[in-house]
Amino acid sequence: MKIEPAAIEDASRALYIRALKMLPPDIKEGFAALAEHETDATARGVLGTMITNIAIAERDDNLLCQDTGLPIYNVEVGRGVEVDGHALKLAIRRGCERATREHPLRSSVVHPLTRRNEHTSCGIEMPAIHVDFIDADEALRITMIPKGSGSENNSFLRMAIPAEGVDAIKTFVIDCVLAAGGKTCPPTIVGVGIGGTSDLCVALAKRAATRALGTHCTDPDGAALEAALSQAVNALGVGPQGLGGDATAFAVHIELAATHITMNPVAVNMQCHSARRASATFTPAGVEYGY
Repeated sequence: MKIEPAAIEDASRALYIRALKMLPPDIKEGFAALAEHETDATARGVLGTMITNIAIAERDDNLLCQDTGLPIYNVEVGRGVEVDGHALKLAIRRGCERATREHPLRSSVVHPLTRRNEHTSCGIEMPAIHVDFIDADEALRITMIPKGSGSENNSFLRMAIPAEGVDAIKTFVIDCVLAAGGKTCPPTIVGVGIGGTSDLCVALAKRAATRALGTHCTDPDGAALEAALSQAVNALGVGPQGLGGDATAFAVHIELAATHITMNPVAVNMQCHSARRASATFTPAGVEYGY
């Protein structure tokens, strides 16, 4: 199956706009579950306002949040797919630029030193494009994630040592959630990366934070730790927008990697309540959009 760069460009443009306007169903279900079990009156009111905001944005074909975020494109390539890798990266960038200029969207991307904004949502190494390979025949999937600064600013890495054990991981995650407070626009998805190298650990935390609700770590020990930390985080009392309550996080998600015998790195990356993402899957039958 051959995929032309023009098709990648069009999909990349559409995905940015879709992600900013249409919240995935699993996040909406997550809101409903939190609201059902919230015991604090103020927190119930805040959750109600968030739910109303989502409904109005979708009804009026408007943005869910004014922050168009840092554009991230995750590309998964299956077997039997023919695509020019360099042309794919350029096509994604063109699609991102077109979405920003043609829609138009506010560009949140600036040069890190001069702070110059080209008003394209692009720049040095931006959009962030990650390519992986999957066990699927004749399929290529692009997932677009606009990551807002409120959540991205609350990113943490600790190079723990094995002797500190799992308790050090739990303490670090809890401390990070408390330090972030309301700055991440909770309820959040708390992504935790454990193991690997320092850079892989942070990447795992981002992957965990942007996973769909209802998914779990494929490692049974990791899944058990997810459940324990999800319960612990929602007992902290941070609550929606940091104003108190039970609904601090939709969930804690964990991704693992093997690491060195003398290391135990742990990273935390959070996703805000507007956990936006959109996907396009290319198959011989055409392009299917989803989440």
